[in-house]
Amino acid sequence: MTIACVKSFAFAGIDAVPVDVEVQIANGLPAFLLVGLADKAVAEARERVRAALTSMGLALPPKRVLINLAPADLQKEGSHFDLPIALAVLAAMDVLPRHEVSHYAAVGELSLDGRINPVSGVLAAAMGASARDLGLVCAEQQGGEAAWVGRIEVLAAPDLLSLVNHFRGQQVLSPPVPPGAADVPRQPDLADVKGMETARRALEIAAAGAHSLMMIGPPGAGKSMLAARLPGLLPDLSAAEALEVSTIHSIAGLLQDGKLVTRPPFREPHHSASQAAIVGGGPKAKPGEVSLAHRGVLFLDEMPELARQSLEALRSPIETGRTTVSRAAAHYTYPARFQLVAAMNPCRCGHLGDAGRECKRAPRCGEDYLSKLSGPLLDRIDLTVEMTPVSPGEMSRAPKGEASCVVADRIRQCRARQVARQDGLCNAEANPDRFELDDAARELGEQAADRLALSARGFTRMLRVSRTIADLAGSDRVEPLHVAEALRFRRRPAA
Repeated sequence: MTIACVKSFAFAGIDAVPVDVEVQIANGLPAFLLVGLADKAVAEARERVRAALTSMGLALPPKRVLINLAPADLQKEGSHFDLPIALAVLAAMDVLPRHEVSHYAAVGELSLDGRINPVSGVLAAAMGASARDLGLVCAEQQGGEAAWVGRIEVLAAPDLLSLVNHFRGQQVLSPPVPPGAADVPRQPDLADVKGMETARRALEIAAAGAHSLMMIGPPGAGKSMLAARLPGLLPDLSAAEALEVSTIHSIAGLLQDGKLVTRPPFREPHHSASQAAIVGGGPKAKPGEVSLAHRGVLFLDEMPELARQSLEALRSPIETGRTTVSRAAAHYTYPARFQLVAAMNPCRCGHLGDAGRECKRAPRCGEDYLSKLSGPLLDRIDLTVEMTPVSPGEMSRAPKGEASCVVADRIRQCRARQVARQDGLCNAEANPDRFELDDAARELGEQAADRLALSARGFTRMLRVSRTIADLAGSDRVEPLHVAEALRFRRRPAA
């Protein structure tokens, strides 16, 4: 009886949970068995491994081959267990040195001809291997992705045969190198936006403090146009943030060519998206749009058109910066610290307030349309701006506004002040107790909160916006003028 073991990983959120792939070859009736709470994709690994070995001219011994995935009470999902199973079988057959193979973790899917195919979650697996002083074996196409971790030995092989030759000393696999940063698509420039000074100001404040923003206006008012220019105003991700965001995208299978995400992501799901698509879930509990937008922007166009349950599911991630997908057997937590930017028409027809175009149900149609957004959700939105279309005459005569690069430079300086003052936090996450408020500013804020019936949350978010306005002005203290402007963008609760 022979036993061999190779490490692999199951994924719980963005965490890589170690799994021991144990293979026992013992006397008995010929069988190839797999145990350890495996899903359909893992169970089918037996046939892929058998075919891959056949393509190399090898056959399973006519004995009882038992594969155990430990711990047995942890659900195993995905085809990435193919490669560790194959390596453990080869080690048990004495084709590979067992002691040397035990120092590596492996993730990869096998083709029938022995090629190693890419899988999701390699970056998370590399981080898990690094934490346990293991090397990582993966597909050749994903070697650069694993190399970002930097502290581990990565074996990136095109097929199973080259991997066998490497372990047997007949071939040397070259160490992969990180492929660089992901390509950044060309961003539209804010200079192309004419007029709309109030909306531009709200967009700059939102970008400077990572605040949530809602734009309300009729069709053609420029809501989507402004939102599309927001990514060009945001500063690059820090090294830690880039690795965190890239890990989420790796788990979701969206990390292109293993290139690190260095710019804040911008996600804009369609309003027909399901709750699982927005906050995460589905059969494999994959991250949703709120997690894919982590450290970036989640843009919801025509927000009231989303399903009510999808909208209400946003409340917890906005407040906590994370989302939990619950299953009967496990709970998966994903980061979800995103900046919500929403756009909506004032009513379903979109022309409320335009006497010549509004429908016969006005103003009741606007009240019904806004009622699709609950009070607690609206209370979590820091800035609200009502927009009106720019007339053709004004558009043709208006000068160009500031370019994105100019505004982005102000925002970078503003973010730098926030990070230095608040231990790396943006104003949208900071504790207002750490803000320096002028006595007159505090009194104005308290009086306005009473008159506008702001909740404690609304008052706190108003102070955070005030602090961002002060940072944009280069002021060390929050003054009454800054509070007044923040109140201007604070939506009154519905009566």
